[in-house]
This record gives sequence, structure tokens and C-alpha cells, in this order.
Amino acid sequence: MHARKTAIAASACAFVLLGAGSALAGTGPVPAPDTRRAAPQSTAPSAEGNPKSLRARAAGVCSDAYQIGTTAYIDRGGARAASVKQFYSPRCKQNYGYVWVWQSFRDKVRDYDVSTGVYSYSRDEIVGQDWWSRTNAQEFWSLPADTAGECTAAVGQLRAPGDPLAGQAMTSKRC
Repeated sequence: MHARKTAIAASACAFVLLGAGSALAGTGPVPAPDTRRAAPQSTAPSAEGNPKSLRARAAGVCSDAYQIGTTAYIDRGGARAASVKQFYSPRCKQNYGYVWVWQSFRDKVRDYDVSTGVYSYSRDEIVGQDWWSRTNAQEFWSLPADTAGECTAAVGQLRAPGDPLAGQAMTSKRC
């Protein structure tokens, strides 16, 4: 009786394995490539912008946000100091501004001022703007901007101590 149960169990396992093997054959249409980059699984901040980072979550960024438009750069003294990007969340229907301060700038300058937000062309104002004074952080997210149905661009500013004006940059216009 025990041998019979073992034989039945072995047969059932063989059918399961054969079925799984045929499922890996790869027949059928090839899935269309996704134009968006895959959402990061980590919560670490990154130059690319991670909507799952601690600072992004604190700002209210939805985890499915992805970059739209071009990256802009803030230069200071002929060198790149920061990147500016715009993100969009399809689930939350919100836009976000993002500034990443480059390590080379942070190594030279302490306690700088940063701001970011989303410029609305129809309102002629910056929406969701947030700012930080005397910080040495690297990653900055704007507050959510309810601008999904508008033409927008992300804006970012960076001012080092002693600079009378902030360096600024704006991403491409997105409608």
C-alpha cells in the first residue's frame, strides 16, 4: 500500500513538472516593451530619483512616480552642481519636482539652500514648491502638484552661502 501511494505521488509530481516545463516554452506574442523605466525596489535615494526613498515618502510622492521630460542641470562656477527632474504618478495623478545635489558640489559647499516645484504654464505659477535652508542633504522632492491636466516643467534652485542669487534650472515643457 505504501509503495502504491509513493508511485501515485511520484506520478503527480511528474505531471506538475511536465506542465511547468511546457509553460516555459515561450510560445505566444512577445509583450510590448514598457517605455517607462522599472520602478526601483530599494528605498535608497539616487541621482535618477527614487519615489520609494524616505525623503520621497515624507514629501507625499506616490511610489509609482516616474520621470517625464528631460533632465536639467544647475551649474555653478562652470561645474555641474545639481540635476532637476519632473516626475509623474499615474495612480495619484500628481506631478513632482526633484533636485539631486551632486556629490562634487557637496564636497566643496556646506549649508546651501534648495527649492523645487512644478511650474504650471496655464497658472503661471510654481505649484507644490518646497524649500530647504542651510542644508547639506542630497535629495529633494517637491510637494505633490495637482497639475496632471496642465502643461508643466519642474524647476529647481540651488544657492551656496555668499551667492547673491540662486542657480536655477527648468526641465522641458510637458503637456
